[in-house]
Amino acid sequence: MSTQTYSFPITKTTHSKLSYFDWDHLHFGKDFSDHMFLMEYKDGEWSQGEIVPFENISMHPAMSAIHYGQSIFEGMKAYRTTNDEILVFRPEMNAKRFADSATRMCMPPVDEELFVEAIRQLISLDEEWVTKRRGHSLYIRPFMFATDELIGIRPSETYKFMIITSPVGQYYSEPLNVKIETSYTRAANGGVGRAKAAGNYAASLYPGMLGKKEGFHQLIWTDARTNTYIEESGTMNIMFLMNDILITPDEDHDTILRGITKRSVIEVAKKWGIQVEERMITVKEIIEAAKNGTLQDAFGAGTAATIVPIAMIGHEGEEYVLPPVEDRILSKRIKTFLADIKTGRVADEFGWNLKV
Repeated sequence: MSTQTYSFPITKTTHSKLSYFDWDHLHFGKDFSDHMFLMEYKDGEWSQGEIVPFENISMHPAMSAIHYGQSIFEGMKAYRTTNDEILVFRPEMNAKRFADSATRMCMPPVDEELFVEAIRQLISLDEEWVTKRRGHSLYIRPFMFATDELIGIRPSETYKFMIITSPVGQYYSEPLNVKIETSYTRAANGGVGRAKAAGNYAASLYPGMLGKKEGFHQLIWTDARTNTYIEESGTMNIMFLMNDILITPDEDHDTILRGITKRSVIEVAKKWGIQVEERMITVKEIIEAAKNGTLQDAFGAGTAATIVPIAMIGHEGEEYVLPPVEDRILSKRIKTFLADIKTGRVADEFGWNLKV
């Protein structure tokens, strides 16, 4: 990382939406705050970034991101604490992952300190959009896309890096029913599964839709070659508790997104003395554990949902109901602890929060 100090020009909106914003009827990802961050890349370098009023952007019909898919993004949240401070959870990890995604997608990385500082200054300007309401936060969406006005298959020479924010409530309102997917694939070895690339999510929509028609909220993705090993669940990493051991797919393969919430769960669990195993997990062992009662807990871990329990797993036409969510101890404890760190209810002993 550089040691440069960043200061971005600010153009404030003249018509804040706060005066008429309806906090009682939030729609996740549909309501946006007053300002956004914008920075452009051309002639081999990034320009001066700036904070401007939230507004539509124009684009050329031949803009290369539309045609060839050079587009990446990140997601994180800001919280207002009991002491009326604003904290952002582990943004430096998002900055590192964003740079890694850019490299894999043949895009120019954004300096990690600039990435974090742009978020801090944007949230500082829009601090009133971070509500005290319990269970609410300000979702932060940094993203980058190619902007060459050219229909030609090559890396773009120009890009836009932007950050927008959205006040949100809970992403999931109930435990999930998930299906182990063995026909469609999220990512293959040598592909872009580790990058947070927009196309990964586009590819998941059709199998996800089919799963919903069968009554499932999300899918559990398996490896592309054999459909033998568990990888992720929907848009989240997945974790299981079996025989009092917390297990989760390892990240040695390039098909799994390196999750920030997942990493936080692992660090917390180890701190509490819980045995953790990061390894290859077979579909067979999960189904057998569900059958014989040794699968004590299963949950997704991700920025939007944080921790969401899995109530039922479907596989090959059979449904395996897991222990009642209210009886689960570990996932509930971790969810509460992470929420308390993010909102200042407990001391941040890990040093994870960025104070705005």
